[in-house]
Amino acid sequence: MKAEKGRVVIPTAGKECGRLFVITEADEKYIFIADGKKRRLSAPKRKNPKHLIFTDDIVGMNNITDKKLRIVLRNMSTP
Repeated sequence: MKAEKGRVVIPTAGKECGRLFVITEADEKYIFIADGKKRRLSAPKRKNPKHLIFTDDIVGMNNITDKKLRIVLRNMSTP
C-alpha cells in the first residue's frame, strides 16, 4: 500500500504499538506519523515503514488541528 499523507496506520513496534495514527509526511526511508495527543502534528514520530500496518482509511489533512485529528481517530475502530 502506498504511504500517502492522510493515510491511517497502526504501528507494530515501539510504545505506540496498536494505536491509530495518521501519516503527516513520507520520504524514501521514513514515515512521519501523528495522533494529535501524544504525538502532535507539529512534532510527528519518525517510523520505519516495515513497522506499520497500512489501513484503507484516509483522513483529509486540509485545515486539520490536533483536536480534530483526535476526534477522527477516536471514531475509527482498530481492526
